Amino acid sequence: MLYLNEKDLQKIGLHWNETIDNIELAVHCLEKKDFVQPIKPYLRYRDLTNRIIALIAFVGGKINLAGIKWIASFPKNIDHGLPRAHSVVILNEADTGVPVAVINTALLSIVRTASVSGLMIRYFDRARPLKNANVAIMGWGPIGRHHYQMVSEILQGKIAKISLFDIRGIDPATIDGPCKDQTVVVNSWQEAYADADVFITCTVSPAPYVDLKPKAGSLQLNCSLRDFKTGILDHTKAIIVDDWEEVCREKTDIEMMHKERGLQEKDTKSIVDVVCNDAMAGYAAEEAIMFNPMGMAVFDVATGRYYMDKAKALNVGQELE
Repeated sequence: MLYLNEKDLQKIGLHWNETIDNIELAVHCLEKKDFVQPIKPYLRYRDLTNRIIALIAFVGGKINLAGIKWIASFPKNIDHGLPRAHSVVILNEADTGVPVAVINTALLSIVRTASVSGLMIRYFDRARPLKNANVAIMGWGPIGRHHYQMVSEILQGKIAKISLFDIRGIDPATIDGPCKDQTVVVNSWQEAYADADVFITCTVSPAPYVDLKPKAGSLQLNCSLRDFKTGILDHTKAIIVDDWEEVCREKTDIEMMHKERGLQEKDTKSIVDVVCNDAMAGYAAEEAIMFNPMGMAVFDVATGRYYMDKAKALNVGQELE
């Protein structure tokens, strides 16, 4: 059995177009119903702001693995110099159940999250080609920083400005990459939001705060899921989710839209609709598009497969008896 930790994944490196291709491969398994994914349970105890989540899935096709991600999210860890998230992924052969890999790092989950966003940007760019685009990223923790890296790579040459905001402040020394000269740190989310062609939330906000009309024709990537007030529905009906049953719970923005504004699954499109049915092309050009991903176990298993295969090809990691 192969064991990989964060240093191993860093040794393999971040190749965003490859990890996005890998997510796209998994989406086609969803479209073909070649997967199984139970609703993920949340374990909470004592301080209920903390949670440990079990994400379980089988993914067929070329991925052909079953697996589980066990991820702990303790937001107050950052006040004590600890990472907010800790994660372990176990992968099993689909046909025998034999465990073939353990990946012990939250980096896999971060890469999965940013790659799903990258897939949405890829299809948005095909439907509405980006040129001199303004990108905004809210939150400068690990997920925000990796979204910055991802966007800088896949949209290089198409970006006019990247605006960053974090309520804790951002050290300019932490900003690097091919779009560094186009990057600015702003003083409020409103400043970044107003002219953003691609607006990405990567926060741990306890309550929604975005209450303004988005830029016409923009892409709103609601990665942290608790940033938008339900009034967003007054400005767009182009709502996309990864999986309705997963995302319409746990006090997400989608659940609040469902409870307070009557949003139904039939009113939304899915990631399968985007990738397999060209759903983004069906929206009016001036309508903002909002993507709300709860996070799917199939994408964790797919990302695990990607790193397992890379590690074996590069002789990275440790074989356990």
